Amino acid sequence: MTWYEIKKVFSRPGSKAAVAVLAAVVAVSCYLATHIAYVNEQGDNEYGRAAVMRLRAAQKEWAGVLDTEKIRQVIEANNRVNQSPEGQAEDVRSGNIAYGRKQGFLGIRSLLNYAYAEGFRISDWYRADVLTPDMADQFYERRIGLLKDWLYDETGEAYYRYSPREKQFLVTRYETLQTPLAYDYAEGWVQLFRYAVMVIMLCMILLGYLVSGIFAGEFVQKADAVFFSSYYGRNKAIAAKLKAGAAIVTAVYFGAVCCYSAFVLWYLGADGYWLPVQAHWSAWKCFYHLTVWQKYLIIVFGGYVGCLFISLLCMWVSAAFKSRAAAVMVPIAMEFVPSFLGNLSNAAADKIIGLLPDRLLDLDVTLNLFHVYTVGHYVVGSVPLLFVLYGVLASLLVPVIYGRYRRTQAQ
Repeated sequence: MTWYEIKKVFSRPGSKAAVAVLAAVVAVSCYLATHIAYVNEQGDNEYGRAAVMRLRAAQKEWAGVLDTEKIRQVIEANNRVNQSPEGQAEDVRSGNIAYGRKQGFLGIRSLLNYAYAEGFRISDWYRADVLTPDMADQFYERRIGLLKDWLYDETGEAYYRYSPREKQFLVTRYETLQTPLAYDYAEGWVQLFRYAVMVIMLCMILLGYLVSGIFAGEFVQKADAVFFSSYYGRNKAIAAKLKAGAAIVTAVYFGAVCCYSAFVLWYLGADGYWLPVQAHWSAWKCFYHLTVWQKYLIIVFGGYVGCLFISLLCMWVSAAFKSRAAAVMVPIAMEFVPSFLGNLSNAAADKIIGLLPDRLLDLDVTLNLFHVYTVGHYVVGSVPLLFVLYGVLASLLVPVIYGRYRRTQAQ
């Protein structure tokens, strides 16, 4: 019966088109993620596997422990390039040549821009260009210092947004990060995370469309009287629909995400999976203690929990209102609500936004947000709460859908 329900879903022309669209988006995402450039000695951009290997080799030269000596070497190398004729020239080609000479340590240079910024929320791409080698020993101290300045500045928003216990929690997370960090080529993971949201978000929308007709189909086709009067119509048939929905969500989601991940990591390489996430500038401020591999697992399974919950919500709407159109609107509403609440600049709205299901679909960004919550005597980040909250809600929706559809009266 479960297999029959799955066949019904994919027999629709619209379902076949949805799968085709998803395949196209995965292909486009793979292209965007792997379309990275290496700047050669003449200042020209090179693309392709050969360019990836050259970029990898350049960054491998700077791989190792990111201690004071390494920071000093990067500052000195950056200053040498800036003081070279190409670094002083104002034409585009000379600028590209100078940029190419920094490619090996560009990731570390980006970290310097954040570590030595003039404020926790300030981003300055050229900050590293004014540093001197004797400032190298301040690298990790400034990361903690900037956070404290931001949290305890009475003129700033963070001072009133977080409770004293939440502020101490964030500071403690920063202070307990194991340092020194390490640096290595990790472009495969960086690009994988950057475009994963495209795949996961579209999975959520298309899965909502695919499962929207599972419970409304009989009413659309005017076959509900036959369905509910059959021997298994109010028990095994309903269970088969739920199993079919879960199977479709699982197969489509992991099929798309695994194809995308496998291609990107094959093309760019999986080096750096053991690095702490803070070793890349995009997660420099992250207060979660994770490696790159752990972050990948969180993004993948977080996206699955989010898609499963929203798909089950679509099925509940389909069962309750007997309408495929109403169910399809659920994923769209999930995108609209955060945008609406985002216009409300206050602590309460911020707390709500941090726990909306769309946060699970873009965990690369969510992991860098300072959404923290006090639960009893404990302070936790939003990510573990999101897994627990929507894992529980998804589990509760199964008996709710079953009960709701079982009590439906045939027309």
